[in-house]
Amino acid sequence: MPVRNVKIFNGFERFWHWTQAALIFTLLFTGFRIHGVFELISFDQAVYVHTIAALSLIVLWIFAIFWHLTTGTWRHYLPTTNGLWKVARFYAWGIFKGEQHPYRKHYWRKHNPLQALSYLGLKLFLFPAIWFSGLAYLTYNYWQNGITNPLLGWVAIIHVGTAFAILAFIIIHVYLLTTGGSLAHHVMPMINGYDEVDLTETELAYLEQDEPQRLKS
Repeated sequence: MPVRNVKIFNGFERFWHWTQAALIFTLLFTGFRIHGVFELISFDQAVYVHTIAALSLIVLWIFAIFWHLTTGTWRHYLPTTNGLWKVARFYAWGIFKGEQHPYRKHYWRKHNPLQALSYLGLKLFLFPAIWFSGLAYLTYNYWQNGITNPLLGWVAIIHVGTAFAILAFIIIHVYLLTTGGSLAHHVMPMINGYDEVDLTETELAYLEQDEPQRLKS
């Protein structure tokens, strides 16, 4: 199949990615301050910024979910076992032996099987857990019935535990950006939208005729 530079990440997707990253790092920073890890800003400032960033992230997720559903890009996150073992073996073993990555991006499958499975888990489990536990914590005064509700402790545990799980995902994500090529090679597609993609003859003909602006000469 021909390999071409194709714009597979449009403007909203790149905006969503970087804005989400900025908001998550803001939430992690203020979250650690709220728990007393450091005192670079006041507690009240941390709570205020944390709340604003959290609500902004929820609004962003709502728009992103709507965009994924209406544009059909949700298909990129469908898990598959086809090639999953090869990709898992590459990251566990082959990458340290200098082997080539066994997966190449396709026009309608820009995430490898392990990425798709990881992103799907992030969106279906971790994000909803941090979302609903955060909202429960934020609205505590409306449901605690004037007493110390033991449920608050579980809400806090779920919220903090999920936050650390998301932090672990970010660390792994950033680490993998440093493997299998230069950092710029992995980051640039999320800046200009273009990446090397394996195209079928039908896909190439479609792009050349109907969307030539997505092909980089």
